[in-house]
Amino acid sequence: MTDSGGPLESELPLVVPAGLHHVAMIMDGNGRWASARGLPRAKGHQEGANTVRELTTALAASGLGQLTLYALSVENHKRRPRTEVDFLLSLLRRFLAKERATIMANDIRFKTIGRIDEFPPKLIREIRELEEISADNRGMILCLALNYGGQSEIADAAKAIAAKVKSGEVSPDAIDEDLLGSHLYDPDMPPLDLMIRTAGEMRVSNFLLWQVSYSEIYVTDSFWPDFHIAGVARAFESYAQRRRRFGGLENRVDARTD
Repeated sequence: MTDSGGPLESELPLVVPAGLHHVAMIMDGNGRWASARGLPRAKGHQEGANTVRELTTALAASGLGQLTLYALSVENHKRRPRTEVDFLLSLLRRFLAKERATIMANDIRFKTIGRIDEFPPKLIREIRELEEISADNRGMILCLALNYGGQSEIADAAKAIAAKVKSGEVSPDAIDEDLLGSHLYDPDMPPLDLMIRTAGEMRVSNFLLWQVSYSEIYVTDSFWPDFHIAGVARAFESYAQRRRRFGGLENRVDARTD
C-alpha cells in the first residue's frame, strides 16, 4: 500500500485500530527533504528528530504497545561519510538527553536493539542510563534500532546458538524457530503488526527481517520530516481495512487474538 501524502492537519485524534499493538517505522527521506529546500543534510536530520518527538508522544498517548524506529542501520554506520555519522551520533546523544524528561513524563519504556557496543563510550552510557531509569515504566515501549541490521541480528543469534551447541548446552536437533527467536536482540519484542516506510521506497532495507514475516506494510511518499500525526492516522486506517491470514484462512485484523 502506498500513500502520496496530501495535506496534513496539525491536530487529529489518533485512534489505534483493534489488533494493532506493535508498529515499526523506517524513517527515510531526511536528506532528500533538506536537499529539496536547499538546506544541508544535517538540517533534515534535525527536523527528523522533531518528527520522532511528535509521533512518539502522540502514539504513547494513544495506547499503542510498542513503537520501533529504524534510527541507524549498520550500513549507515559503516558506509556514510564519517562527518555525517559523527553528526548523527551527536544528534542521537543530544536527543536522548533532551527527551529523558519527556520519556519519563509519558511513562514510556525506552529500549534499543543493535550493535550498541560499537558506539562511543559516552553515547553507550547515555543509552544504558535511559534504558535503566525507564525500565519500570508501564506505558508504550519506544525501541530504537541503532547500528542495526536484520541480517546481522540473525547472524548474531546463530553465532550465540552455535556457541551453545559447541559447549554441549544445546543439541542441534533442538534448533527451531522458537530457539532462534529467543536469541534475537530483544527476545521479548512483541509480534510486528505494521511496518511503515516514508519517502516512497518499496523495500524493507534490512529492517526486522525476522519479525516482518507476517507484518502488514504501508508506504507513504512523504519524507520523514513531513510525516506527522495525520499521516500515521492514514496508515492506521489502511491497516484497519486489511485481512491478515498468517498463512491460514482469512482473518480480519480486529479478530486477532493474543
